[in-house]
Amino acid sequence: MINQLGGDMAQIDFWYSIGSTYSYLTVMRLPDVAKSHAVDFRWRPFNVRHVMIEQNNIPFKDKPVKTAYMWRDIERRADRYGLAPQIPAPYPLPGLLLANQIATLGLEEGWVADYTRATYQRWFERGEPAGEEPNISGSLEAIGCDASRVMAAAQSERIVETLAQDTREAMRLGVFGSPTFVVDGEVFWGDDRLEDALLWANGG
Repeated sequence: MINQLGGDMAQIDFWYSIGSTYSYLTVMRLPDVAKSHAVDFRWRPFNVRHVMIEQNNIPFKDKPVKTAYMWRDIERRADRYGLAPQIPAPYPLPGLLLANQIATLGLEEGWVADYTRATYQRWFERGEPAGEEPNISGSLEAIGCDASRVMAAAQSERIVETLAQDTREAMRLGVFGSPTFVVDGEVFWGDDRLEDALLWANGG
């Protein structure tokens, strides 16, 4: 999705799932990219695990060589972006679903980006898995949220269904992995396609 938000600012839908390793690279640099390119990113959490199971597309399960490459690739790209992750980070995430339910609540309440960045930072730079303690409380308290209230609300039937609906919407759009950028119906998958999405959004 892209539309003009006054002047030359465009909006790009940023589909991501907390639990995706490569999304760390995008999440941590996206605010700076938004400012430097005059683009507004709409953060759209979804359940990538459901999508991968549905499509029989589990990328790193029982693939040690590919997994080793993934960590080295993230390490190289992180250095380019000025990030300092502790590689390998805990993976996969047992708490993926809960982490994204919290993000879904944050989308409604206006703190989704701050929470996502905080939880990824603790996951990748402190070794605290997202969707588990102490990451949950630490991330929420760092952005000024009451962890007990958020935890209760995020596990409500309404938020569970909202995340499921958003996941179905992602699949309808052709999203199959995280991170993905959708620009006027065009799908760009992967942190390394962010620049392509920006070019497309600006008519390039």
